[in-house]
Amino acid sequence: MRDISQDKVASKKRYLYFFIKRVFDIIASLTGLIILSPVLLITSIAIKIEDKGPVIFSQERVGRNGKTFKMYKFRSMYTNAEEILKELKDLNEADGPVFKMKNDPRITKVGRFIRKYSIDEILQLINIIRGDMSVVGPRPALPKEVAEYDEFAKQRLLVKPGLSCYWQISGRSDIGFEQWMRLDVKYIKEMGILTDLKIILLTIPAVLKGEGSY
Repeated sequence: MRDISQDKVASKKRYLYFFIKRVFDIIASLTGLIILSPVLLITSIAIKIEDKGPVIFSQERVGRNGKTFKMYKFRSMYTNAEEILKELKDLNEADGPVFKMKNDPRITKVGRFIRKYSIDEILQLINIIRGDMSVVGPRPALPKEVAEYDEFAKQRLLVKPGLSCYWQISGRSDIGFEQWMRLDVKYIKEMGILTDLKIILLTIPAVLKGEGSY
């Protein structure tokens, strides 16, 4: 698979596409927050009842061209998750620079449920409105993960990260790191209105199945 240059991303007569994509992002995110407001409320209450810590979790992620931003999620882990992680590193079940465990002890009971159905990701609609993310695009990575990227993987930073992508509809955490990166580069090569609509439509059944969500 050939590499993608910055010029290629910007030169494919996609200015109209990017404008439409941004307008859609704003309208879809605002609509989503309004429609899903009952889910947001119930989730907030459930998190607070189970574990008295904060409801919202924010974390630095890497966006387009390596620019970092603060990403928002519903908290799905215990408040001392980072301390516990130090003891779990040898139990990593993922390849590449990411950490994944099917039965991660850092995840709360509520957290396991909201992760399975991607409810924890709903707050990223705020990031989309702010312009940090898009509805469709590669999932935002941690700075420590990006630090270990090779030149091929760095191509996924040519576009805004997104709420859903080929990875999201193809098995999520059941997919190996190399295939994940190839799917993201595939999206950048194919990105357009029809591609985005296809991913959005396929995201719904993928989320309902809850496969690979750990």
